[in-house]
Amino acid sequence: MLDGAGKILQLLSFFLPLASMNTAYILLGSNEGDRLQHLSGALNLIQKEIGTISRQSAIYVTVAWGYTEQPDFLNQVICLQTVLSPYQLLKNLLHIEQELGRVRTGTKWMQRIIDLDILFYNDLAMNEQELTIPHPHIQDRKFVLVPLQEIAGTFMHPVFKKNILELTAICRDTSEVKKLTVVKQEQK
Repeated sequence: MLDGAGKILQLLSFFLPLASMNTAYILLGSNEGDRLQHLSGALNLIQKEIGTISRQSAIYVTVAWGYTEQPDFLNQVICLQTVLSPYQLLKNLLHIEQELGRVRTGTKWMQRIIDLDILFYNDLAMNEQELTIPHPHIQDRKFVLVPLQEIAGTFMHPVFKKNILELTAICRDTSEVKKLTVVKQEQK
């Protein structure tokens, strides 16, 4: 069931020409509480409030970046089709984080319920105070590159002019990125 915003987005996407549809790549991450449930909740809200998820990577287990004395993250990358502008997309992602219980403290690299980052928006390159696209650290982080290459290996980074496979090959990050294996319990 779509809410008001979802219905409006659905109607807009039907009536607007395809040229106004935008492709964004979003990184989802969680390392607090029921991490799988937080990722699932974020995916549901993104689909409901922002646009259509056209591709999604597997979920990966990764060590925390920056401040490492915290639980491992679950990370996933999605490809999203949206009519929203970059700023509208950011605003909606921040709202979803808040809806799922994230409280921003201003301290970087700390434990969090959910983290939603815009990696790419079409082939846009912008560097504003509120928003930088592409995300400025894509090329430095295997926890971003590994799931991203799974769904968009040949996507060309608009600033570095290298595709994701090439960036992954030259990335100096040596941290382990493991694909999550989810074991479903049988019903009795």
